[in-house]
Amino acid sequence: MQRVCLALPTMRPCPGTIVDLAEEAAYAVATFGVEVHLLVLDTTDDADFAKNADAVASLTPTPGVVVHHLGNARQREFLRRVSERAGGADPELLLELMLPPAVAYGSCVNRLFLGAAALGCTSAHLRNDDFDYQVVDGEKMFPIHHELLSIGRPAGEVAADVSRSELDPADAEKPVMLVSGSFIGELNVDIGEILELDPAVYREIVRLWTPPVWPDEDRDAMVDVSFKGAGHEAFDTDDSVVGVPDIWDVYMCNIALDHRAYEVLPLLPSTDTIGSDYALLHALVHSRLPGVIHNRHIVNYYTPERRIGAGFVNYQLRFVKFLLSMLYLYPVYGGMIDLGRGMLDEKHGLKVEPILGLVRGSVDWDRTGNEHCLDVLDRCYRQLGGKYTELADVVAGKREQLLDEARADAERWAVLVGAWAGMVAAARAEGLDGAAEDGAAAVDGAAE
Repeated sequence: MQRVCLALPTMRPCPGTIVDLAEEAAYAVATFGVEVHLLVLDTTDDADFAKNADAVASLTPTPGVVVHHLGNARQREFLRRVSERAGGADPELLLELMLPPAVAYGSCVNRLFLGAAALGCTSAHLRNDDFDYQVVDGEKMFPIHHELLSIGRPAGEVAADVSRSELDPADAEKPVMLVSGSFIGELNVDIGEILELDPAVYREIVRLWTPPVWPDEDRDAMVDVSFKGAGHEAFDTDDSVVGVPDIWDVYMCNIALDHRAYEVLPLLPSTDTIGSDYALLHALVHSRLPGVIHNRHIVNYYTPERRIGAGFVNYQLRFVKFLLSMLYLYPVYGGMIDLGRGMLDEKHGLKVEPILGLVRGSVDWDRTGNEHCLDVLDRCYRQLGGKYTELADVVAGKREQLLDEARADAERWAVLVGAWAGMVAAARAEGLDGAAEDGAAAVDGAAE
């Protein structure tokens, strides 16, 4: 029986999301006959962990659905075993890269990838803790419907099960390693208030993340589509297409990935940096592997803590670090575009060696561009005034630290990419070993 991982990282109480995901898991079992491991990696404090654990305990057992709820202690125990078994030169560094003390979007997804490997899953289906499903005639539009129709299958076979095909016949034997929808609702980066306050300042700030080597008209066009997903395109009827996806059509919180993708390339372990979880998607798209794009978009919404006080400053600093990270990522992405199908082996799988070469080559990039980025941000934030003036002061006080951290993040990613194959093998060998016992036992409607 095919075993898949429906995965949720969370750093906040989200009992409603856990209940929703259990429904999606049950739908997958009933519709596709798979075994679903619902893996919740929870880094909340004790009180909020208990709320999530109560939600897990209240789930109705469903045959074929196994729920694993892991808190900090059990995640650390699992990752320590993996790091030590992987044979890397510095297991403590690997452990820090996987479970740092700060918010790390790439690291939390990397933990899900290792968890999926430990569980013997063939695919990972990623969601987040601040979304809703679209509902039509009382039914939730679960993305896993399209994901399990296609993930891992030869693209030529998938063409019969999608709405339309844009597949190159030469790619018919290649596996579908990516199935994704997008999102509707609020911007997936919480900067909409800047747009409301001053559209010109918004455009100048967003332009900072566009590739500086592009012509002005292309950079402006990128600003127009950035962070908007599918806009407000409400679901009507299922639509899906197989072919080489456009990077703008994929969304990391509404995606299924084949194990032959995430077991090769980990995401950036950058701390306090949004957007650090997209490098693998670039590798899949730029290597011209076929994927499926569908319209079961999730509904994005914001949690209130990122709008006021320290929560506002902390979130906006993550956006600043995202802008600075692009100095080191764009050389990698550009190299991926140049390599194209050269990133694939004879079995159409990703090769890590050429990608690792690109990552290592980006580390010593001249940081003049990032100094300019911080200069522009300082001017723009002060022009906005109010709480953005406070933000400008915080960024200015951390200027050298931010510049240094952006480079260090690139260096640490290179370390993790080089160690990843050993860590995946170690995770498979170790298994999770009942790690769901810290606060909530694994819930299984069928015999394990």
